[in-house]
Amino acid sequence: METKAYMYVLECADGSLYTGYTTDIEKRLKTHNAGKGAKYTRARLPVKLLYQESYPDKPSAMSAEALFKKKSRQAKLNYIKKKPSDSLVQRFFTYKMVIRYW
Repeated sequence: METKAYMYVLECADGSLYTGYTTDIEKRLKTHNAGKGAKYTRARLPVKLLYQESYPDKPSAMSAEALFKKKSRQAKLNYIKKKPSDSLVQRFFTYKMVIRYW
């Protein structure tokens, strides 16, 4: 069984959003703020954790990250504001199943 993983959203010093995945939120946030994280965040320090969502494994968190990155900035902020109890990936696959069997 794989380790629990997270999809997370950071707010950068310039107000932009950065989305990633990790198995350790605290460690990853420290890495970003130490200037050793993603190239995107290095030039936009400091960053703060805006949102996180847990998943049972790394592939699920990676899928959620990919889906989240496709959203517009406003859609991302609306999603974060609502903080749904079900994950983005679950919602996506449920939607596809409903369409397929409709």
